Amino acid sequence: MPSRRTALAAVIAAAALVLSAAPAARAQGSGDVEARIETLVNAVVRVRMRAVEDARSNATLGPTREGSGIVIDGEGHVLTIGYLVIEPDSIEITTAAGRTVPATLAGYDHATGFGLLKAQVPLGVKPLALGDSGALKMRDAVMILPFGGRDTASMAYVVSTRPFSGSWEYLLDRAIFTSPPTMGWAGAALVSRELQLVGVGSLFVQNAMEPTEYLPGNMFVPTDLLKPILADLKARGRAAGPPRPWLGLATEEVEGRLLVVRVSPESPADLAGIQRGDLVVAVGGDAVKSHAELYGRMWNLGPAGTVVPLRIQSGAQTRDVPVKSIDRAAYFKEKKPL
Repeated sequence: MPSRRTALAAVIAAAALVLSAAPAARAQGSGDVEARIETLVNAVVRVRMRAVEDARSNATLGPTREGSGIVIDGEGHVLTIGYLVIEPDSIEITTAAGRTVPATLAGYDHATGFGLLKAQVPLGVKPLALGDSGALKMRDAVMILPFGGRDTASMAYVVSTRPFSGSWEYLLDRAIFTSPPTMGWAGAALVSRELQLVGVGSLFVQNAMEPTEYLPGNMFVPTDLLKPILADLKARGRAAGPPRPWLGLATEEVEGRLLVVRVSPESPADLAGIQRGDLVVAVGGDAVKSHAELYGRMWNLGPAGTVVPLRIQSGAQTRDVPVKSIDRAAYFKEKKPL
């Protein structure tokens, strides 16, 4: 049976040679393959976070979280998926060499879902370059690298690139879906045949190819979404421009209707009296039957602070409920100063 070292070398060789990658990415012998393996493995780190005691996200995400992150520059910035690191009390990064260092949350962007960390001491790790995620096509072979190096690396295929909507007021115009799935998806690196970072792992899904077709896989957030906001995340912790309105309303699409499945405590939706089991039927006078319709109409009304006029159905009763939105980041709890 081949070793994991041999298996990963074969994956990289397949990505660089069989798939006709750029000449600069082609292996020139076993030594070059080994060097590329080490670069890829070392760029992926483990992220461990302990949330503040009263974090509002603890109810859904837990008070301690663990996943992967990717070193993306020589300044100690590590890219990960944001839900791992919101409302932090402490964050630790562990390198492939076993070195653990403290980190801080440098930036978070709810619109894309990215979280950006900053190691507090130099990591001494060569970063993984950002690639062109927009160039990915269906059936392209990719590598998935969670923390753990050779023992967790796997090869997968892009099975679709399409919009994705989440129940937590989240919508991507284009997400990357791969199969077969990895179980270490949170913050994992999606690496192209050019051996560049093209996505960050977000979810396990059961419908990777089509929304109505069963095929288990993973959803990755494309790194092309990071490029326009990266400088602002580093400089000010958030993307430029006014934040979108947020209500704290989780819904599921059920037979053409939007069923409220969770209301975040003390959120605008909660304060407005919306409850689990209600149906969201319209925004203003416009009927909504999907996440895309609901979010699009909400976000087109204006920035955070805008009043969102919802029509809510509770049993046989329908009522109009004005909900004063807020910035999602304003809902987070922060670590209390010592």
